[in-house]
Amino acid sequence: MHTKHNFGAGPCILPQEVFQEASQAVLSWGNTGLSILEISHRTPEFEAVVEESCNLLRELMNIPEDYKVIFVQGGASMQFGMVPYNLLNENETAAYLETGVWANKAIKEAKLFGHVNIVASSKDSNYTFIPKDFVIPADAKYFHCTSNNTIYGTQMQAFPKSPVPMVCDMSSDILSREVNVADFDLIYAGAQKNIGPAGATVVIVKESILGKVDRKLTSMMDYRVHIEGGSMYNTPPVFSIYVAMLNLRWLKAQGGVKEMERRNNAKAKELYDEIDRNSLFKGTCAVEDRSHMNICFVMNNPELEKEFLKEAEAAGCVGLKGHRSVGGFRASMYNALPLESVQVLTAVMKAFEAKHA
Repeated sequence: MHTKHNFGAGPCILPQEVFQEASQAVLSWGNTGLSILEISHRTPEFEAVVEESCNLLRELMNIPEDYKVIFVQGGASMQFGMVPYNLLNENETAAYLETGVWANKAIKEAKLFGHVNIVASSKDSNYTFIPKDFVIPADAKYFHCTSNNTIYGTQMQAFPKSPVPMVCDMSSDILSREVNVADFDLIYAGAQKNIGPAGATVVIVKESILGKVDRKLTSMMDYRVHIEGGSMYNTPPVFSIYVAMLNLRWLKAQGGVKEMERRNNAKAKELYDEIDRNSLFKGTCAVEDRSHMNICFVMNNPELEKEFLKEAEAAGCVGLKGHRSVGGFRASMYNALPLESVQVLTAVMKAFEAKHA
């Protein structure tokens, strides 16, 4: 059982019932007489796991029929190169929105395969806001954005109407709020935030955008090969996909993405209200771009930060230390984190203010 309030940025917190069922499967899974860790990915039992996982994602995200859902490996970092490799010719240009470290890494990889037009960037302001009112060129091959920035605590609260195919890295906020998948042509997400444990990556792709580049594609980097292979062209991360399935079942039973969005809004309001009220703390990014997944904040007196972190840890709040690029604190509040954990943190903040204000 968890004895801590896990605010870590990833791998994610998962529901206790998912941990319990997964731990039992490690010892003996279903009627197989084997551990989930040793089961062959070619068995009908595991093929059913992959199928159910993809179907649950389709249902929870209302994914249109002309989109394919696959599990691959390599995290979002692999997708930074895999997207332009599959979609961008050397003489073509892709449009990118630069909103953080991960967007910057995606841009770096895309430049290896074609031209990149950075349509807007908040880099000069240490990524403290999401650029707006930018123009997506109609002659770009695709437009790439990052929906949520774990390091800086910013989130796209709305997506632009793109005249070209839109690609989105949703690694840290997929399934946390409702989005219209049909507005995008390719969505990718590392599993380790809201989907399941680290090791698997989800790709949701409109099949009609594939197969249009001139280069010959290696099999492992070709989306079409993974689609044809049913996510099992090579040995998949069996345990990661299995736990993702359990977590997706849990999410559906809780009321789906709409209910997750309601809960996440409540958790974010609880903490942001306290940050704005408390005389010792302040947020680090533009109010209108505040993330509901990764809340970054600092102290007006940095000398008190170590003491506050120590008191928060004494109350069971772990994973709060901010990224070195921002400093201070970062409270990551993925789907499985209960409101009660956030209330414990805000209680510590109130007590710390009473002690030091």
